[in-house]
Amino acid sequence: MERISWNQYFMSQSHLLALRSTCERLMVGATIVRDKRIIAGGYNGSVSGSTHCIDEGCYVIEGHCVRTVHAEINALLQCAKFGVPTSGAEIYVTHFPCLQCSKSLIQAGIQTVFYATDYKNHPYAVELLENAGVRVEKVELEQTSIDLLPAKNIK
Repeated sequence: MERISWNQYFMSQSHLLALRSTCERLMVGATIVRDKRIIAGGYNGSVSGSTHCIDEGCYVIEGHCVRTVHAEINALLQCAKFGVPTSGAEIYVTHFPCLQCSKSLIQAGIQTVFYATDYKNHPYAVELLENAGVRVEKVELEQTSIDLLPAKNIK
């Protein structure tokens, strides 16, 4: 039996996390890893205890849903909440991080961003990550024996 690679293992975790998303526009998952160990995971959705987009629709202002906390931020906040350092860690994300998430990842000391799908890659986010010395690598999820992708693509 051949085992999947570390990159495929952690990216699969992120795709699994994305299935918990409460966003109707895009399901995103993120897994923070240090020394080949998962230290946190997150998915995009509403603030704990508040209304979810799947219940009342997205709250869109200037093209962005302001109800949603992004997967990367949720994973970073999980580390903050439980006192887990992120400096020198890696993150696996189903989609390229937005500008705000990219800035947060840099500030948190994330050293590598692995992402599966390009999604509105902001040129300034790319520039900031590069200037901060954060390695960025596209790692598409390969076919596995377990179907982790949603049955239909969401907008």
